[in-house]
Amino acid sequence: MQLTLWTYEGPPHVGAMRIAASMKGVHYVLHAPQGDTYADLLFTMIERRSERPPVTYTTFQARDLGGDTAELVKRHVREAAERFQPDALLVGESCTAELIQDQPGALAQGMGLSMPVVNLELPAYSKKENWGASETFYQLVRNLLKPQLPERPEHSATTWQGEGRRPRVNLIGPSLLGFRCRDDVLEVQKLLTMHGIDVAVVAPLGAGVDDILRLPTSDLNVCLYPEVGESTCSWLERNFGMPFTRTVPIGVGATHDFLVEVHGLLGLEPPSPDEGYRRSRLPWYSESVDSTYLTGKRVFIFGDGTHALAAARICKEELGFEVVGLGTYSREMARPVRAAAKALGLEALISDDYLAVEAAMAEAAPELVLGTQMERHSAKRLGLPCAVISTPMHVQDVPARTSPHMGWEGANVIFDDWVHPLMMGLEEHLIGMFRHDFEFVDGHQSHLGHAGGSGAASEAPERDSADRAGHALTWTADGEAELKKIPFFVRGKVRRNAEAYAREVGCKEINSETLYDAKAHYKA
Repeated sequence: MQLTLWTYEGPPHVGAMRIAASMKGVHYVLHAPQGDTYADLLFTMIERRSERPPVTYTTFQARDLGGDTAELVKRHVREAAERFQPDALLVGESCTAELIQDQPGALAQGMGLSMPVVNLELPAYSKKENWGASETFYQLVRNLLKPQLPERPEHSATTWQGEGRRPRVNLIGPSLLGFRCRDDVLEVQKLLTMHGIDVAVVAPLGAGVDDILRLPTSDLNVCLYPEVGESTCSWLERNFGMPFTRTVPIGVGATHDFLVEVHGLLGLEPPSPDEGYRRSRLPWYSESVDSTYLTGKRVFIFGDGTHALAAARICKEELGFEVVGLGTYSREMARPVRAAAKALGLEALISDDYLAVEAAMAEAAPELVLGTQMERHSAKRLGLPCAVISTPMHVQDVPARTSPHMGWEGANVIFDDWVHPLMMGLEEHLIGMFRHDFEFVDGHQSHLGHAGGSGAASEAPERDSADRAGHALTWTADGEAELKKIPFFVRGKVRRNAEAYAREVGCKEINSETLYDAKAHYKA
């Protein structure tokens, strides 16, 4: 366990809370000390929900540890069952309560309650939030569907053809505190309906116990968020023979591939390959003259596995950007992220240390950062534009309007969110180039205020560190003037390279000639 100022994921019991809060008729009894009730705020503040999550805390205190805490658990379980009368009861413990080893789930299962009781064993000191959400949903589905298990899984995704109905699918994985899940579900439902495919169940978001019980009646499972839904989809495939999709429809290319995969599994005619051109503006922009301004822009990507992989593909194949960094904090998704990074000629960054991510970001010297709320803070300190593509997120990343990342409309949202910061970067560069023009008022600023144009925020740390190291490097007036002609978003890297070159060749003074020599040295 590591103490840190920020964390990408909470403990696994927060993931269990996400599942309980996402569903109808499901209640969660959490064996936890009084201080662990903070998680309620995640739902009322970030998701801006009017109701608290359906969680009963045992809230034991220090004085309770000298008594029978197991009896305390049973009392709270009994009271929650009588008061809320849920269709299913989840019982687990927080990281602190795990140390007591009361095994609350086993206690609850032995109480003879009328509703299904799911015992959650979530190892808080080796696993985290997304794994906790995945395991909770998997255990809930497994317990509820166990009575329906067939002796032999004989499922056909083309059964709909003989039954004279439209094909139907389940959307698996969306939950509260996921990134744009509500909006993605609406967009994917719309997308599938346009192709004559019905959505039977969305789970866990908005699903009840009855919905879980009818999951096997659909033809196909669509796994929208592998971090939460893949283990459940795999179990349904093994035990009921239900196939599931592997493509996540984020971006124009991935959305087309998703539709091809769904149509192929259901036995439908493949969709038109030019549908994305008609439905989304992203392909039009990528082929326009305006896009050439941004061709080859350096992009650093970090987030959960699903969104990081999707962003890398969009940057490389659809926007013509150069991916200079790719990573994830989701260790369960490390393998596919490593494979994607290797295909790009990079080494993937698998870390949950935001300071290590910030250091890698500074080293890569990107012109755009696609990351989480934490990368937005880091990018701000480095003077870089940033778009949030993944949890963890701020309340501003949970818009009241519909703003998906999946499907054709999601590609439009991505186009707006990613391209506009770079266009604003061009504005910064132009202001920096012409700030000495007589028509410019002294101290002219862009929409970014003092942070933009001059690049001072990103240059000061390098200058200070060089001075502290005792290298005694001096920048001449013409060297500084030449440096300021360089776009602000790469100026910090150019300064570092020039100083490293000067130290290597034993030069005490850096002028414009030194800058050109350093450029030639590092290009060689």
